[in-house]
Amino acid sequence: MTDNVRLSPGDTAPEFTLPDADGKPFSLADYRDRSVVVYCYPAASTPGCTKQACDFRDNLGELDTAGFAVLGISPDPPAKLAKFRDAQGLTFPLLSDADRAVLTTYGAYGEKQLYGKTVTGVIRSTFVIDAQGRIDKALYNVRATGHVAKLRKDLGV
Repeated sequence: MTDNVRLSPGDTAPEFTLPDADGKPFSLADYRDRSVVVYCYPAASTPGCTKQACDFRDNLGELDTAGFAVLGISPDPPAKLAKFRDAQGLTFPLLSDADRAVLTTYGAYGEKQLYGKTVTGVIRSTFVIDAQGRIDKALYNVRATGHVAKLRKDLGV
C-alpha cells in the first residue's frame, strides 16, 4: 500500500501549526494539557467525509466530557473548510494542510487502494494523542461510516 512511516502507540506525536478554517494558526501544542483526537480526511463536503465529520460533531459532547478534543485535518484550503464547517454546523477545528506535510509526517498521505487501483492521496486515519503529546492510538485506513462509534467504544466513552 504505502511506504510511509507509520506512527505507533508510544511515539511522540509530530508537532504542527496549521491554519484553521478562518486562516488563524492552530497548534497541537495548544492541547498539551488534554487528550486530542486528530482525524485526517481526504476532502471536505464529500459524502464519506461529511458523514465522518457529522459523526464527530454529534459525539463531541461525550468526547469532550471524557477529556478529548477533536481536530480534523485535510488538504482543503481554509475557505473550503469554512464553507464545510458552516454547512454542517461543525463546532471543532478543521485545519488546512495544503502542502500535505503534516499528513505525510503522520503517515496519512501516500499510496492507497481506491476501487482496486493504487493512487496517491489522503489515507483516512485517526490518531489519539495523550496529554503528554504521545500517540495512544494510530488507526489507518479507517472507514468513514461507523468509525466514531468504534473509536468511542475503544476509548471507553
